[in-house]
Amino acid sequence: MASSAQVPNLFGGATSAPPPTPAAHHDNIMSSSDAADALSRLLQRLPPTLSLPTRLPSPSSAAATCPPCLSLNDVLSCVSKLGYAQLTDHSVPSELANSAESEALALFDLSQDQKQSLFPKNWPLGYGNDEDEDEDGVADSFRFDSACSTESSELALFSLRKFARELEKLGLMIVDELTKDLGCENPLGDDPTRVCSVMWVSESLPGNKSGGFYPFVIGLQYQIRNQKYSLLSDSGWVSVLPHVDSILVTFGDIAQVWSNGKLKKVRGRPMATVGDENGSRCITMSLLITLPTDSRVAPLLPKVTCNKDQKEEEIEGEEEENNDGGDEELEKRVFNSFDFEDYAWRVYHERILFKDPLDRYRVV
Repeated sequence: MASSAQVPNLFGGATSAPPPTPAAHHDNIMSSSDAADALSRLLQRLPPTLSLPTRLPSPSSAAATCPPCLSLNDVLSCVSKLGYAQLTDHSVPSELANSAESEALALFDLSQDQKQSLFPKNWPLGYGNDEDEDEDGVADSFRFDSACSTESSELALFSLRKFARELEKLGLMIVDELTKDLGCENPLGDDPTRVCSVMWVSESLPGNKSGGFYPFVIGLQYQIRNQKYSLLSDSGWVSVLPHVDSILVTFGDIAQVWSNGKLKKVRGRPMATVGDENGSRCITMSLLITLPTDSRVAPLLPKVTCNKDQKEEEIEGEEEENNDGGDEELEKRVFNSFDFEDYAWRVYHERILFKDPLDRYRVV
């Protein structure tokens, strides 16, 4: 017998069930199976449940792009959008790069005691591990000055030293061209005490992408063979494949501050993309043009020099303290100045991957 309870009406309000009727009129009644069918059809019209991938694609699985070519005649426009480029026209011979790599590879075959005694830590130089808690594996690394000095006269890294100095000479040339494009004086000048170069030789392991962080102006890495690299740019992780015998040039956080935000940057060093199936040892050799630890970092803003009469016309009522005129900044600062050593220590030890360490210095 039919119940007198309320029956839901999917297209309106509730209705009362009619009194019992002969079986011949059962099609006028919305049975529970009819309601279920209607509800099923309604649910089928809804969008399907969205599901997120359990793991984001890694840089190694992304398609590699060829970096744009760097022109020394117009450095700023070549790197302003990406923060990296490849230099194909240079004077560094491929034979020197291969010899330097052979010397560097031999370092990883030394015992742990030899590594620690021959290359004692003198931050940021010395032997250490490029370890990151968010990555798999611990990669050995050696960080040298441009002379590639060691604690033993028996271990002379002649090729690596010459290779580092060739890259350093090229890097300083690029810095000089960059500051000219910015319309500013080169803060490094011809004074060797204003610049510090680090040759960072690191083992590449599967899953180890960042390779450690240290502030730098520009980084240079010779492309010895057909090899993809992962690098962390302002737009995220990218995979690049430079031409063989080219030099991958990356612009770092110090260059971005110097340019007052006009340049994009690369955080850390490019790391070779290797898979678990790769049985041979893979290393990267990066030359970083950076600063002495006692340096101060600030935007390099172009200035205009004018005399007192011109200033009085532009700024009425402003008293002049110097009758000979002065300098005025032509653009607003994007970054506040900061101490290099404090910043370098934090960046190196915190290994910041997900937050830009320069954010705290941006002018709000």
